[in-house]
Amino acid sequence: MGGRINRRNMIAGGAGLSVAGLAAPALADAQPAIKWRMTSSFPKSLDTIFGASEVFAKTVSDMTDGRFQIQIFAPGEIVPGLQALDAVTNGTVECCHTSSYYYWGKDPTFAFGTAVPFGLNCRMMNAWMYEGGGIDLLNDFYKRYKVFGLPAGNTGAQMGGWYRKEIKSPQDYRGLKIRIGGFGGAVIARLGAVPSQLPGGEIYGALEKGAIDAVEWVGPYDDEKLGFQNVAKYYYYPGWWEGQAMLHFFINLETWNALPKTYQAIIRAASSHANTVMTARYDMQNAAALRRLVKGGAELRTFSVETIDACFKAATELYDEISAKNPDFKRVYEAMKEIRRENFLWFQIAEASSDTYMMMQSRRGGL
Repeated sequence: MGGRINRRNMIAGGAGLSVAGLAAPALADAQPAIKWRMTSSFPKSLDTIFGASEVFAKTVSDMTDGRFQIQIFAPGEIVPGLQALDAVTNGTVECCHTSSYYYWGKDPTFAFGTAVPFGLNCRMMNAWMYEGGGIDLLNDFYKRYKVFGLPAGNTGAQMGGWYRKEIKSPQDYRGLKIRIGGFGGAVIARLGAVPSQLPGGEIYGALEKGAIDAVEWVGPYDDEKLGFQNVAKYYYYPGWWEGQAMLHFFINLETWNALPKTYQAIIRAASSHANTVMTARYDMQNAAALRRLVKGGAELRTFSVETIDACFKAATELYDEISAKNPDFKRVYEAMKEIRRENFLWFQIAEASSDTYMMMQSRRGGL
């Protein structure tokens, strides 16, 4: 009996060695070792935005047992922040982390990948991208620039920015020099403002020196880090031009197509993870940062309904004008409008009513 037990143990042990020794290494060895370079449009000091690229790269590495490595470079280390897309298009780097609306000057259709004034909120944007065909729709456009894009984080709803003087009416935009990203600048230019699109690392100096009169960036956590409260007094809300702001990972299209399907699936999963983490980090940090800013002397102001109405009118007219001459823009705009129309109808029924009640409890001290 002792001999039979030993033989059974040997057989079982041998089978275990066979599975452990062959299956796992065979799967790992089947995939190539890859090293990419990613250039970012965001300074390393902003752990929320720049951090999304770090979450992405680490997730890719972890999911491939270190066989797929992505090295991240800050703005200026390879190319300036606002040239990230071009660096991917021409193959200088394999990928980048950026805001697609930074490139709306190439084609205004780029704006939809991040945000357009009076567009969607964060959850609506995710619904459109992941379940409403938005990723495929945008990539049909992006391929003209030889890139493949995936969502890469979202700030959620943004603040309206820092101003050295109060904005009480639409007329107060006249002559106002403001740093504002994407399409928002084109809208307030119609009201007489002078917009500029400066990268994050250059904004404080421009505001301090008086080269600009106002700045919008993201929200309390990032704004506090960048120190805008030290050079401007009035902190406005809401950021009607960015009810959310989705970032993108752009990958050189030829490089993307050459990836094994397994790695493509990992890239998709890692980008989705980074997208979720970035929003969660902002939601955890913004409330406390806002309290600190107000305690430190920032004066909260809300844009008047008259001002926002004028901006809404200007934005809608601009969209219609561009749609009349740009088929790509019109196609994506019409898709976004459908998502917006349906979801704001739904959100006001459940989300808004529930949130409004809880906010009432907050004001009463019930929370």
